[in-house]
Amino acid sequence: MELKKSEKANLERKRGVFLQLGLIISISLILIAFEWTSSAGKLSELADIDDVEYEEEVIPVTREEQNQPPPPPPPPQVTEVLNIVEDDVELEDELEIEDMEADTDTEIEFMEFEEEEEEEAEVFFIVEDMPTFMGGDQNEFRKYIQQNLKYPAVAAENGISGRVFVQFVVNQKGEVINAKVVRGVDPSLDKEALRVVMSSPKWTPGKQRGKPVRVAFTFPIVFVLQ
Repeated sequence: MELKKSEKANLERKRGVFLQLGLIISISLILIAFEWTSSAGKLSELADIDDVEYEEEVIPVTREEQNQPPPPPPPPQVTEVLNIVEDDVELEDELEIEDMEADTDTEIEFMEFEEEEEEEAEVFFIVEDMPTFMGGDQNEFRKYIQQNLKYPAVAAENGISGRVFVQFVVNQKGEVINAKVVRGVDPSLDKEALRVVMSSPKWTPGKQRGKPVRVAFTFPIVFVLQ
């Protein structure tokens, strides 16, 4: 009698399914085992780290030794030498005191000192009594300039002419001082203008409140070729 197997009861048909299920289960178990070992290892390492006690290292503080300068030498001792002189020695130099008492016959001489004139006195431009030249006004001085002016040969040859303005001061004695060119034309003309002004005779000094003072003038000197 033959045994007949039912197709539904035949397990050979489901062999592939069982094989896949087995592989999935085995792989899952292997993964679970790996995860378990790695987590256990991490926990053990963390526990070991917590158990380690660290000793604080104490760093000693050191200071650099400073080289102190040597102490200054002691001051030299000064020994005083006293020369003892005997009282029996006679002194040749005697102090002579003259009689300074004055009587009615004593003559006292007084020395007079002249007051020095101030070098830097104030200079005025307008005063109550203006300086005068030769008893007249500035026209007299202009005539003097025209009579004593010499035309420089160099300027005449080159045809140079013009008006030179000279500033000067008449001091308390009537002397012409501090002459200078404030606006010139040519060096030769400027030099001649200064020369003729400085050669001026004395003026009658100007006065302010009845006292002689220094007065400044600015005078034009004209050079004209004829």
